[in-house]
Amino acid sequence: MFLILLGFIIIIISITVMSRTPAWQKFRGLGRIVGLLLIILGFASSCIVQINPGEIGIKILFGSIQNDVLGSGLHLVNPLLEIKKLDVKTQNYTMSGLHDEGTQVGDDAIRVLTSDGLEVTIDLTALYRVVSADAPRLLRETGSDFRDKIVRPITRTKIRDNAVYYQAVDLFGNKRDEFQQRIYKSIEDDFKKRGLMLEQLLVRNITLPNSVKASIESKINAEQDAKKMEFVLLKEKQEAERKRVEAQGIADYQRIINTGLTDQQLQYEQIKAMKELALSTNAKVIVMGKGNSPIILDAK
Repeated sequence: MFLILLGFIIIIISITVMSRTPAWQKFRGLGRIVGLLLIILGFASSCIVQINPGEIGIKILFGSIQNDVLGSGLHLVNPLLEIKKLDVKTQNYTMSGLHDEGTQVGDDAIRVLTSDGLEVTIDLTALYRVVSADAPRLLRETGSDFRDKIVRPITRTKIRDNAVYYQAVDLFGNKRDEFQQRIYKSIEDDFKKRGLMLEQLLVRNITLPNSVKASIESKINAEQDAKKMEFVLLKEKQEAERKRVEAQGIADYQRIINTGLTDQQLQYEQIKAMKELALSTNAKVIVMGKGNSPIILDAK
């Protein structure tokens, strides 16, 4: 557009000023040619628009935003159109208690009140992007500063609204995932109404009051001690069971021996032992029997 205006100015100057000044009359033709070339070049540059990857082009004609958008690539457009480029890649907005980590400078963590009246500090990152088809409406209704007008206030408000349904210990414990899904759903619905898509909501850190921290640590230590005692009792019970089984086995063995051996079997075992002694290589073996058992003498 600048080249077109410049071309018209040069043509007007060549027609008016140069025609009245004899010294400049010989440059009138050249001025018109230059002005005409600038106008042609300006129209050509205004008709061709390049949209980079990850961006879209929104058409604006005399302040009126058109509903159709331009995708990435080269496009031939009306030279009177103003093309507003908008980023549609995934963007993140971080609210953190660390001074150099969040999008805002300083402590930007979200402080909420839980159902038990305690203040909890939450660090959070929202991943979102602009919906291409809804970008004209977003620009028309909100403007290009939608991050400060939509992303930040809605995210912080929805987190505070949903935190009142949970106790501080629950947010830190087994209901953390449920809380994250709940705020994700509520923020996603509001974003969608305004032309934004919430891709992911990351609860990065939840800081509890010191009193709650001490209570949780005490509870965890007590649970660990109880589990340790359960293990010791189980081990002692198993050892007692092992000893009982061992004693029962010994008693069963003795009972079997006492009831299974007869006098004839004992005498037979005694004769076998005597025979082995008689056949040994000792110089002299004397075995004295008992009862009906014989006396064996073997002298060499």
